[in-house]
Amino acid sequence: MRFGGLTAVRSVDFTVNSGEIVGLIGPNGAGKTTFFNCLTGLYVPTEGTVAYQGKVLPPKPHLVTQAGIARTFQNIRLFANMTVLENVLVGRHTRTKEGLWSALLRGPGFRKAERDSEAKAMELLAFVGLDAKRDHLARNLPYGEQRKLEIARALASEPGLLLLDEPTAGMNPQETRTTEELVFAIRDKGIAVLVIEHDMRFIFNLCDRVAVLVQGEKLVEGTSDVVQADERVVAAYLGEPFEGDPGEAEAAEVEAAEAAAETADADDTADADDSGAADDIADSDSRSDADTSGVADSTGEENDSTTKGEAQ
Repeated sequence: MRFGGLTAVRSVDFTVNSGEIVGLIGPNGAGKTTFFNCLTGLYVPTEGTVAYQGKVLPPKPHLVTQAGIARTFQNIRLFANMTVLENVLVGRHTRTKEGLWSALLRGPGFRKAERDSEAKAMELLAFVGLDAKRDHLARNLPYGEQRKLEIARALASEPGLLLLDEPTAGMNPQETRTTEELVFAIRDKGIAVLVIEHDMRFIFNLCDRVAVLVQGEKLVEGTSDVVQADERVVAAYLGEPFEGDPGEAEAAEVEAAEAAAETADADDTADADDSGAADDIADSDSRSDADTSGVADSTGEENDSTTKGEAQ
């Protein structure tokens, strides 16, 4: 995925099995959310394709959701003026078969589908602990419960793969622990989960495997112990160079260009110094000639004066 001359994501692939939790970590700007946006059709990849379960996905969010991928967002995106129940019902739109005419006529088939969707939505609200607040407006929920509601809405589409983009951002330790338990419960339903998070304790306690993204490329993937012990991961977070860094070639080119520029500046300075020294020598010679001339004139005047005195 390119933005102008910047490559944000390059040839990243993942295998996430059913009932498995995989974490995706990396420094800010590593391309994690961009990768999610490519997967879910919010971005159209400039190169390559996005495939899920062997099928190439079209870059359209509703078709990606229909294929079995759902997500939450780094910044909560709920329908603030809709109720908790209505927000979850919106997530059911790819799993209902009733069309426009059915909705307008409101026949028996439509009413049955509506009852089934509401029952499923209430089941999900009970799952995340929000069934008692079904009629509350989403905007009136506390921050932690808004996160839960967004997860419930994503689950309403019955995904095989759930993408969570920083689900504990802004949460206190108790809310983080509750979210961790919720993700484990989702895993136990057989749903594959891919999580982006900056809370390393949360990630390493939660995930079966962890992948590290650096400058748009997957640097390493493995268990929590393997990733934590990898020197390249430590270097990526601390900003220290390491062999095989995805940006090493570009950095070398920049350093070479800077060195060439410094050499050119030094040569120009040396030429200027040489020119200045030559000018100083010339000025010194001119002053010496002038001084010699002045001495000669003074001597001549003195001799003339002496001669005049003797004549008198």
